[in-house]
Amino acid sequence: MKNTSKYSRQFFPAPMGEMKWTKKNYIEKAPTWCSVDLRDGNQSLIIPMSLEEKLDFFKLLVKVGFKEIEVGFPAASETEYTFLRTLIEQNLIPDDVTVQVLTQSREHIIRKTFDALHGCKNAIVHLYNSTSLAQREQVFRKSKEEIINIAVEGARLFKKIENETGERFRYEYSPESFTGTEPEFALEVCNAVLDIWQPTPDRKAIINLPVTVELSMPHVYANQVEYMCENLKYRDCVEVSLHPHNDRGCAVADSELGLLAGADRIEGTLFGNGERTGNVDIVTMALNMFSQGVDPELDLSNMPEICELYERVTRMHVYERQPYAGKLVFAAFSGSHQDAIAKGMKWREEKELDTWTVPYLPIDPTDVGRQYETDVIRINSQSGKGGIGYLLEHNYGYIIPQKMREEVGYMVKSVSDHAHAELSPSEVLDIFTSSYININAPIELVDYHFVRTPDIKVTLTIKVDGVERDVVSSGNGRLDAVSNAIKQHLGIKYSNLTYEEHALTSGSSSRAVTYVSITLEDGKKVWGVGIHDDIIASSINALFSAINRGISK
Repeated sequence: MKNTSKYSRQFFPAPMGEMKWTKKNYIEKAPTWCSVDLRDGNQSLIIPMSLEEKLDFFKLLVKVGFKEIEVGFPAASETEYTFLRTLIEQNLIPDDVTVQVLTQSREHIIRKTFDALHGCKNAIVHLYNSTSLAQREQVFRKSKEEIINIAVEGARLFKKIENETGERFRYEYSPESFTGTEPEFALEVCNAVLDIWQPTPDRKAIINLPVTVELSMPHVYANQVEYMCENLKYRDCVEVSLHPHNDRGCAVADSELGLLAGADRIEGTLFGNGERTGNVDIVTMALNMFSQGVDPELDLSNMPEICELYERVTRMHVYERQPYAGKLVFAAFSGSHQDAIAKGMKWREEKELDTWTVPYLPIDPTDVGRQYETDVIRINSQSGKGGIGYLLEHNYGYIIPQKMREEVGYMVKSVSDHAHAELSPSEVLDIFTSSYININAPIELVDYHFVRTPDIKVTLTIKVDGVERDVVSSGNGRLDAVSNAIKQHLGIKYSNLTYEEHALTSGSSSRAVTYVSITLEDGKKVWGVGIHDDIIASSINALFSAINRGISK
C-alpha cells in the first residue's frame, strides 16, 4: 500500500521485567466485571438510549450478575443526570450492586457528579485525564508536570467533597490514553493520585489502565500492565482495572493477557459495543473462561433473551458470527462437520460423559440457551448424510439405517441446491416423509389376512390401476409371504430384501417404524419406510413403499 512511511509506532514498551505472565497458561478465576454499556456503550450509539431503555438495560445487567455498572457521565447532560437520580430515588440499585460514574478532572464537573450521587449507597467515582504524549503535545500543550497537577487537583477535590458531605464512595483513576503514554510517566501520575487518596484494604482505590486506542500487539500491553502492577504504590490496596478498546481487533486478547499480567478487573460491554471498533466484549471473555472450566460469575445461560433486549434498546445488531452469541456460531452446514458433531454427541451418550469434548463445538450450545434442533445442524446443499440423519433422529426419532443415510442425504441436498435455500427441520421431515413413508401408489395395499399352515399363508387385497384383486401366497414368515405374493402375482422382480425396525416413540402410544431395502433387476437398491401402530403392518407398509418407489424410478 502507499503511504506506509507516514505511520510510526506510537506506543512505549515497558521496561523489561520478568514477564511473569508468559509462564501462565490460563486465567484461574473471574475478574471483577464492570459493565460500561450505559456510558461508553451508550455514547457510541447513533440514537442514544431513552430513560426507559436505560432502565431496562440496567435491570438486564443486574440479572446477568454484574456487581459494578457504570451508569453514565451525570455532569455531561440532563438525561445522564436524570437516569442516575432515577436509579437512586426509586431504589432500583440492589444492595450488592455498585454504580460507577465518570468525571473529568474539572471542579464544576466533579461537584455536579457528587451532587448526582447524593443518597447513593454504593458508588465508584471515576476520575480521568489524558496523559499520552500525543494529547499532551497536540491537544493540551502542557508539560508532564502540568498533566500530573490536573490529576492531583481532581483527586484532592474528591477528598475535599467527601469531607464536606460525609459521603464515602470508592474512587477510580484512569490515565486516559494509557497505551500512548510512557509507562514510567503513567506510573508517576497514578502514584501521585494514590498518595492523595491513601487507599486501604477496606477501601481500595481502582487504577484503570485503558487501551483508549489500541496501538500495539497484546503482549506489549501485557508487559505495560505487569510493569504497573509491580510498581504501583499501595498495591495491596489497589484494584488494577483494564478498559481495552478494539481498534486492532485484539481487545479480548489484550484483556486476557492483561489479567495474566496481574490485573484484577475488566471494564467492557456486552458484545463489545463502544466508540469506533468498540470495547472489549465481556460476553466473549466470560464464555472463553467458561469453556475452560472457570466460572465467569455471570449468568449468560439465556443468550437469546440477552441478545433480544440488547438489540431492542441499542438498535445494534448482534452479528451472526459473534463468538458464542451469534445465531450461526454453533451452526454446522458442512457435511464433515455435521458428521463429526453427530458422532461426538453419540460418543458422549455411549460413554455417559460429564465433560464436553464434542468436535467443532467449544461449549454445549444448551448452556447458553441454544437448541441442537434449530441452531446446530443446519441443512443446505453443503450438508452431509451424518447431519441430516442426526436431525431426523434427534428431532423426530427416525434412526435411519447407515446404508440408507447417503441416499436420504443426497435427496435432501438436491432439494436445497435447486431451491438455493436452507431447509428447516420441518422441511427436511416433509421431504423424508413424502419420499419414503407409506408410499401406496401405483400399487395400493387395501387389506391383508394371515393364516398359519405349515408356513404362513397370506391373502393380500391390492388395487392396481383402480382394479381391486386378491392375491395369495405363503412364506416362512409374514413379510416373506407378502413378498412372495407380490413377486408371483404382479411379476415384480427384486432380491436381497432387508429390513430394520424400531419404536418411533416410547410408552403405550409408541408406533413402529420399519426400513426395508430391495435390489431391483438392474442392481439398484431401493428403500422404503413404513409406520403403523402394529409392527407387522409397518413392515408390510415399508415393503410396499420400497416396491412402489422402485416402480416409479
